Amino acid sequence: MANFAIANVLILLLNLSTLLNVLACPYCPYPSPKPPTHKPPIVKPPVHKPPKPQPCPPPSSSPKPPHVPKPPHYPKPPAVHPPHVPKPPAVHPPHVPKPPVVHPPIVHPPYVPKPPVVKPPVVKPPHVPKPPVVPVTPPYIPKPPIVFPPHVPLPPVVPVTPPYVPKPPIVFPPHVPLPPVVPVTPPYVPKPPIVFPPHVPLPPVVPVTPPYVPLPPVVPVTPPFVPTPPIITPPTPTVPVPSPPSETPCPPPPPTVVPYPPPAQPTCSIDALKLGACVDVLGGLIHIGIGGSAKQTCCPLLQGLVDLDAAVCLCTTIRLKLLNINLVIPLALQVLIDCGKTPPEGFKCPSS
Repeated sequence: MANFAIANVLILLLNLSTLLNVLACPYCPYPSPKPPTHKPPIVKPPVHKPPKPQPCPPPSSSPKPPHVPKPPHYPKPPAVHPPHVPKPPAVHPPHVPKPPVVHPPIVHPPYVPKPPVVKPPVVKPPHVPKPPVVPVTPPYIPKPPIVFPPHVPLPPVVPVTPPYVPKPPIVFPPHVPLPPVVPVTPPYVPKPPIVFPPHVPLPPVVPVTPPYVPLPPVVPVTPPFVPTPPIITPPTPTVPVPSPPSETPCPPPPPTVVPYPPPAQPTCSIDALKLGACVDVLGGLIHIGIGGSAKQTCCPLLQGLVDLDAAVCLCTTIRLKLLNINLVIPLALQVLIDCGKTPPEGFKCPSS
């Protein structure tokens, strides 16, 4: 703020100095018109074109323009100001007050009360009881017996053997020997000698050994064993079919078909986490392929298991490790074959 105050004071002093100059010299603010200045005509020097057949001569110096004398100096005439004419005084009209505003009185109509509203009486119709609903039972119509068409045996299929058409003999074109190839030996061009740069020894490399940080021990987490519940197939109830009253003897009832129980899903007979090391090796070999490390790790863990049990246990361990079963199961089946196990053809991991 102090800098702005100093700047404002300086501007005020400059304005006061210009005001004093104006008061001291009344004709200074109005400059007199300048006399017209006549500029001398511009004379362009002549341009000399060199002849075409001759060689380029050295550049010739252009002639200087003629000297023009300066115009004489004329003094400025004094400025003439018109005489000062004072302004006439302003004449205002006399003040006329406004008349008062008279409002007419407000006349309200007389109060008329509303007539009372009379509602007509509500007349309800007499109560009429509904007639009782009598259930209508349709007459019993027995179902007609099922008549199967007689069995018609299919005619025997006679195989149609096409006639034998011998193949035409293969005719090869005549042998045309190729012309001999004459080797073309290029002229001998000796190689220039190889010049090696001088040997510059490299500075010694000091190995930097990082500090040893021991890894934390891996504690295996064993999930609780959940036994699979047994599958109980409910008995199929047989509904007796009432026989219609007829003189013809009743046909024997069809035999009841008992559905076969669904096959039980195979389960792993050992702790699936024991195969975790084998599945970890298989998960790291998805993009590389099976090597000797997978056989050395998996074969000792799969000893004592039947072919199907070993495949089911590998499927369970792959699911517990949250790996992509579609990528790991082909490698697992190949390891089973390398370890002497024979999984069933078209084996797929159980859904649960």
